[in-house]
Amino acid sequence: MNVKKVCVLGAGAMGSGIAQVCATAGYEVWVRDIKQEFLDRGKAAIEKNLQRAVSKGKMTEEKAKEILSRIHFTLDMEEAVKDADLVIEAVPEIMDLKKQVFAEVQKYAKPECIFASNTSGLSITELGNSTDRPEKFLGLHFFNPPPVMALVEVIKGEKTSDETIKFGVEFVKSIGKVPVVVKKDVAGFIVNRILVPYLVLAIDDVEKGVATKEEIDATMMYKYGFPMGPIELSDFVGLDILYHASQQWDIVPQSKLLEEKFKANELGMKTGKGFYDWSAGRPKIPQELAGKYDAIRLIAPMVNIAADLIAMDVADAKDIDTAMKLGTNMPKGPCELGDEIGLDVILAKVEELYKEKGFEILKPSEYLKKMVSEGKLGEKSGEGFYSYGKGEMTFKNIEIEKDAENKIAKIIINRPQRLNALSLDTLDEIFEALRMLEKDDDVRVVVITGAGDKAFSAGFDLQTAMQAPDFLAPANSMMVSAKGQWVFTQIERFPKPVIAAINGYAFGGGCELALACDFRIMKRGAKIGLTEVSLALIPGWGGTQRLPKIVGMTKAKEMIMLAKRIDADEAERIGLVNKAVDPEKFEEEVMALAKELAAGPPVSLRAAKYAINFGAELPAEIGQYIEAGMFAVATSTQDVMEGVSAFFQRRKPEFKGK
Repeated sequence: MNVKKVCVLGAGAMGSGIAQVCATAGYEVWVRDIKQEFLDRGKAAIEKNLQRAVSKGKMTEEKAKEILSRIHFTLDMEEAVKDADLVIEAVPEIMDLKKQVFAEVQKYAKPECIFASNTSGLSITELGNSTDRPEKFLGLHFFNPPPVMALVEVIKGEKTSDETIKFGVEFVKSIGKVPVVVKKDVAGFIVNRILVPYLVLAIDDVEKGVATKEEIDATMMYKYGFPMGPIELSDFVGLDILYHASQQWDIVPQSKLLEEKFKANELGMKTGKGFYDWSAGRPKIPQELAGKYDAIRLIAPMVNIAADLIAMDVADAKDIDTAMKLGTNMPKGPCELGDEIGLDVILAKVEELYKEKGFEILKPSEYLKKMVSEGKLGEKSGEGFYSYGKGEMTFKNIEIEKDAENKIAKIIINRPQRLNALSLDTLDEIFEALRMLEKDDDVRVVVITGAGDKAFSAGFDLQTAMQAPDFLAPANSMMVSAKGQWVFTQIERFPKPVIAAINGYAFGGGCELALACDFRIMKRGAKIGLTEVSLALIPGWGGTQRLPKIVGMTKAKEMIMLAKRIDADEAERIGLVNKAVDPEKFEEEVMALAKELAAGPPVSLRAAKYAINFGAELPAEIGQYIEAGMFAVATSTQDVMEGVSAFFQRRKPEFKGK
């Protein structure tokens, strides 16, 4: 991929946000709109976003100016498009308007230029076919606001080439976003195809008197951990957007109540009133109403739609769940929820709802029926959308990436919708990953980091844990503490070097995870701290024990008792991290350290790690006995002879770990 110039058409909220993201990644960006006032408004929005980042310490003033200097605003289509390697259209969701824009674009675009639309649901195939390059046309659906949301749907039209999709995926990764490929051009793609019916079906249940809006929202928020209930979220998204979707897409049920709100201009947060009154801010949803609504009435349709998407080969279960978690901040994806609840329960509910409501979107999926008939019911049967075979671990909350050439593995905490917060399930997965990687002779170094660019890990997932009414009971909280301590101790005992690549917030349990690692590299703009006391808690996963040994008793008490959050430079100054690194060099520095360690003698590195970690807990004389034993282990290896020979021959040693 060789992209130097990106053209963004439209300076509205989406266009300006996309331009900011691209410029931050180092691309030269031209933003074009039809009126100077639109350009001025877009530029002001970008400047405001950048200044907010500066004020929060996420970037320097110089960096903000550098980013802004890469964004060029123009009313001239030819100037914007000429020599562009990629054109991203972000104009209003009107098919004819988008076609007109691309008709003008192709007059000035070079033949190899890729065209992309940021449409949230219009046909990529139809748009592509209206241009002179349908094979070079794809969807790049960013989510609002683009600088914040991690997901980009990469949509394949009927004539889009595989090379163009590959280009789109690489480009999305290059700007720090997470691509999910939509392999077929279906209405609503993945996220909106699932989300919009979910919202409208909730509105339909309010309209039919099944439950109140507060009962529905409280149940989804407090029992299932959704950041907003569907009625509140509808207000937040905009009832006009939902109404237009119901008019444009046959997958969205019609709603008289939604139509009434639209015609009364009660569109939600943007007008101050929708289903809720927003004049005093976000509505307060009473927690005591949680459980008074059958949430499976809304979850089952989402699972059913996901099953159809899999059957149509639009995406697999993992990609669907990733898209929904990143695009909507759902705590779990629909396929995960379906497996957890039981696919037989889901199917029975969908069949019941289809008879009750008759909406086509509720027609039971043949794929779902097939799974149930084959006994693939989810977790309880050992297989559903995912496999839960005996002795196997299905990773849902982490990802493992291997660099076989350099013998490096990454454990990526993959819960960016929760700022990579650590649930108990995530701890289990980290433990299992360590167990697997310990046995892998092709891995000599492990890097632990967080998905996205916001958080390494913001700590323990209290929001999910608090759904259990007895979570704070002493016996339960003690077991939670013991579990985290056990997993993090395995990092200390892990026989290979472990690097914490702190790429964003590392608070509470996230900080404690980093403390258990052998090395810590921290990106400037990130923050770290043991913040539990601000919640009237104390660190429970080893923080009170490890931090004093790293930074000293005085500084540890200050950080813990004042719940201080410090930046990368201060963390480096007090010895909490090995190095503070500028964002653009962060990955390079982490991998340089990992490669250097991976090139070292594995047995001797293990011996040194054990001598340091275990000896530090003991009186000096006993620690020295451990050191002597580990020295004997090191001298017994073949690598010692290789190291000595290489030294005298003035060449780089090649250690085999034997």
